[in-house]
Amino acid sequence: MVKPRKAAGGEVRSVPEPTPGDNEVLVRVLASSICGTDVHIWEWNAWAQQRVQRVPMVFGHELSGEVVRVGRSVRSLEVGDHVSAETHIVDGTCYQCRTGKMHICENVQVLGVDRDGVFAEYAVLPEINAWKNAPDLDPAIASVQEPLGNAVHALLPEDNVEDVAGKRVLVTGCGPIGLLAVAAAKTLGAQTVVATELNPLRARLAREMGADLVLDPTQEGAATVTKIREATDGHGADVVLEMSGHPASLSLAFDALTPGGRVSLLGLFDRPATLDIDGALVFKAARVHGIFGRRMFETWFQVKGLLATQGFREKVLKIITHRVPIPELARAMELIESKQAAKVSLEAKW
Repeated sequence: MVKPRKAAGGEVRSVPEPTPGDNEVLVRVLASSICGTDVHIWEWNAWAQQRVQRVPMVFGHELSGEVVRVGRSVRSLEVGDHVSAETHIVDGTCYQCRTGKMHICENVQVLGVDRDGVFAEYAVLPEINAWKNAPDLDPAIASVQEPLGNAVHALLPEDNVEDVAGKRVLVTGCGPIGLLAVAAAKTLGAQTVVATELNPLRARLAREMGADLVLDPTQEGAATVTKIREATDGHGADVVLEMSGHPASLSLAFDALTPGGRVSLLGLFDRPATLDIDGALVFKAARVHGIFGRRMFETWFQVKGLLATQGFREKVLKIITHRVPIPELARAMELIESKQAAKVSLEAKW
């Protein structure tokens, strides 16, 4: 599936089969899935117009596949291995990479944004970016490990941060990553999880993921914070994950935060947002984490541990509400844009 020009949409095209370099592998795509980034590129909104420089380009980045060819310097992978993609392709030499922060490499390239992606029959990955999976892991689940990693990174943003066991967690916005965060928080032992969501489908799924309370702030209005405090023993949330990218949710996140609590910001805002810094941050001694990607590769090991639990895998499958062949991407996008779907898995059926 190619982004052929700087305009909305995409089209199926025949392109040359990619050739792996010495430190790369060629992967036959088994399944992919649609990310918000892909929706932006499909719609060609303001973000895509600024961010995507290279067209025509194969887009898509969430991947499950089978290695079919290895470069001559590859040592950790073999033909037949099942892999998923860490989508941040790094230089390995910048200051961030050399100080344990590869996920924010100064020269990072994103698969399906800066180079050809995975909405295709075959894709090329650097050896280091190919995460080996158990061969019996459902390809649809394997392909969503990347966004699941975002959710886990938001919950556990740093090596020395406390875990969420016994904590009160608030998730604002239950898109696919927010839903995965609810499921992960409960699996990791959160005492209480409150979620906010406007869409009825996603609100229902949030409850199925284990949310103890789901609120629609447009219906609850000013009572939203009161109800969050009531659900958290009057203290407010110890951990807040802002997943929506909406200015009102940003204010809600800090209003509902207990003093000394922490906030992870993952949602992307399409315009500047304002915040009462004194009241929201300074006087609350709030800790704020910006979340970009996954920690390479500690987050992937944490995701692997979560997926070892059958109950957690079953929750992930509930979030995948539709499975659509890759060539029918337009139909899949319509399902997302019309809010009929949570996560859409793209099957490699050509």
